[in-house]
Amino acid sequence: MKLINLFFVCAIFSSCNSTRAIYDYDDSVNFNQFKTYQFFPDFQSGLSQLDESRLITSLEAEMKVQGFSKSESPDIYVNVYSREYIDQNRSSLGIGIGGGGGNLGVGVSGGIPLENNSVILELTVDFISVNKDSLIWQAIVETKFNSNASPEERRAVFSKMAKKALEAYPPKK
Repeated sequence: MKLINLFFVCAIFSSCNSTRAIYDYDDSVNFNQFKTYQFFPDFQSGLSQLDESRLITSLEAEMKVQGFSKSESPDIYVNVYSREYIDQNRSSLGIGIGGGGGNLGVGVSGGIPLENNSVILELTVDFISVNKDSLIWQAIVETKFNSNASPEERRAVFSKMAKKALEAYPPKK
């Protein structure tokens, strides 16, 4: 029984810090035709120069895993933009005290926050067909982000986000 309780506690805590992604794509496109890529000519992710470099390195590695090669005359452009926001903490522990007698009751309660507000980093990865000049595939990935993280930790976050973004490419129709 203790093992089952421990499993549920671990599952709850691990799910709170997971990287989440949603995907969308043009279902009329044959994705097998795309073999080469290049980053969008006016690539501006909105990240710092160092973080953008980490992101590009991670994306290049994942694109290679997907079978893409970088080219000066690409089939698709890859564009990324980012957004940071504060996830308001809605988790709290309620404590109450009350008493009563006869037809009268009195109660007092309050909430204790379980965790601080979190900074969430959201990356939107777009694949744009060079020939059609249109968006053909998109992934939106978000995860908790520590602005004070070390360079190694930041590299790991961007690697995880790039992997999650390209995990559903090519889409299964």
